[in-house]
Amino acid sequence: MGTSRWYITTPIYYPSDNLHVGHAYTTVAADALARFHRLLGEDVLFVTGTDEHGQKIQKKAEQAGKTPFEFVSEIVGYIQDPLWKRLGVSYDDFIRTTEDRHHGVVQQIFQRLVDKGDIYKGIYEGWYCLPDESYWTESKLVDGKCPDCGRPVERVKQESYFFRLGKYQSQLRQYIEDHPDFIQPTSRRNEMLNFIDAGLEDLSVSRTGIQWGIPVPGDPDHVIYVWFDALTNYLTAAGYLQDGAKFQATWPANVHLVGKEIVRFHTVIWPIILMALDLPLPERVFGHGWLLIGQAKMGKSLGNAVDPIALLDRYGVDAVRYYLLREVPFGADGSYTEEALVLRTNVDLANDLGNLLSRTTAMINRFLGGKVPPLIAGEDDGVLAGEAASVYREVESAMSQLAISDALISIFRLVGRANKYIEEQKPWDLAKNGDPVRLGNVLYGLWETLRILSVLLTPFLLETPARIREQLGLDEPVSHYREAIFGFDAHARAIRRGEPLFPRIDTKRASEPDQSPVSAPVTEEWITIEDFQKIQLKVGTVRAAEIVEGADRLLKLTVFDGDRERTIVSGIRQHYQPEELVGQQVVLVANLKPTMLRGILSEGMLLAGSADGVLSVVAPSVHLPEGARVK
Repeated sequence: MGTSRWYITTPIYYPSDNLHVGHAYTTVAADALARFHRLLGEDVLFVTGTDEHGQKIQKKAEQAGKTPFEFVSEIVGYIQDPLWKRLGVSYDDFIRTTEDRHHGVVQQIFQRLVDKGDIYKGIYEGWYCLPDESYWTESKLVDGKCPDCGRPVERVKQESYFFRLGKYQSQLRQYIEDHPDFIQPTSRRNEMLNFIDAGLEDLSVSRTGIQWGIPVPGDPDHVIYVWFDALTNYLTAAGYLQDGAKFQATWPANVHLVGKEIVRFHTVIWPIILMALDLPLPERVFGHGWLLIGQAKMGKSLGNAVDPIALLDRYGVDAVRYYLLREVPFGADGSYTEEALVLRTNVDLANDLGNLLSRTTAMINRFLGGKVPPLIAGEDDGVLAGEAASVYREVESAMSQLAISDALISIFRLVGRANKYIEEQKPWDLAKNGDPVRLGNVLYGLWETLRILSVLLTPFLLETPARIREQLGLDEPVSHYREAIFGFDAHARAIRRGEPLFPRIDTKRASEPDQSPVSAPVTEEWITIEDFQKIQLKVGTVRAAEIVEGADRLLKLTVFDGDRERTIVSGIRQHYQPEELVGQQVVLVANLKPTMLRGILSEGMLLAGSADGVLSVVAPSVHLPEGARVK
């Protein structure tokens, strides 16, 4: 079973309000994985959707003066278009739990478990969290509140159907022990083992007194518990009890991608439902971390949700997708800041990738009449070919482990190596000194590296790969991952230089709420001497420097400015080793508003100059006392 199709799911989202950028993070990650497996030539089924039943939806609809279906349908429409459409989410099936196909499957599953004796009728008395629609025993509460969301719970006593979770406790624990990759990352696996060891009590799987839900078969006074309803969507989408051939080819799922707050439902309740149905369990449940605002989880109820449509309007789809996929190691929590999004766009996309394309095509134009040269066998140094081969393997390995940010780190290492290769080989000198074979091989290698990058970036970015290929003179779309192998026959392709891939974003304008989409380079504007005098430039000395863990471009510097030591986080790691900077004098902007970068308060900025991929920190030509003003 499940041998001919690669099946990935996101959680189905609860449409009580419009989704925020944290939901986009999950879905874009799943989309990148689905696109990568399609690029490998696999038959992919990528499913997302909405979980539309439950007491909370019923109450919100009543408050809005709408029927529950009217209420959720408006939000579902927004999720599908514009949100997922503009983010390029390439789902194969969007399942709504209000669909007839799902109702029938849920009721048949429920009845099968009743017939088997795994669901029985009784009286539920305990605690209920309405926001999470979760039942809790007294022992599981934390300070009398829901252990998942920390909000108040209410005491309920009512007739209910129960699912025998405890019956399968030992079997589930043994399965997790025998399948170490089932719950990832490892920290989530350990949490779930501890939860199971605390004891599994039978789960209330029905409610009375509400109408918005799927009725229990033969007992319409009860509706099926929203989580039991929601989890079975993965079977509905796979064709269970509807399309035997499809289900045979699809199940079990390869990956359930979920936020860490719902790992318990997916690794305790869901596997036990499958065990009770005698169905195989999914290969992996991956619980990724949260995007945090400061130290708090992003959430609609907390009032700190970030609208992804606003980001798309301001920065474009590829900048937003790249930031979401690259900024945080997948599985860990990470801090969201718009400043970091701008930094990633300006440095990685505009400066490194965009500059590589611009320089390469400019040199092919200037030195070779705009025609891509052939590779002269035996004359190439193999530097870029070797790096490209290494990155090819690393990306494939990282994606197989769902390490999406690691895959992008490897890809941009190739970008960095190609930029460095230009400085090492100096094509302008080769042209001047009359070394056409070497010049041709160097420029072919750079062109070929960019072609390979257009393949490697295809799962992650929507527009950029095609724009790179257009400038390289390639009309064929990317069709398979193996195209990212060095050695393409260019056949004297004529390059077609175009606009910059990512014009740099003016950070001042980017912070303005009415910023329009960035589509053209920001022009320079005159300032007055009064404007310049507002900037306090001081000489300082670097007393300590260290790498910022998890950030490939940042160094944390301790700089003495004559009055005090201040911490400055600077994006110069690719150009300087920490030990090179200790003792060096620098020029810093002393009155720049402090800002949090990767959880570190940065209290200034170093001055540096850059051109053609080379960056140099500005420093006095002779030693000056710390605190000296630069005018």
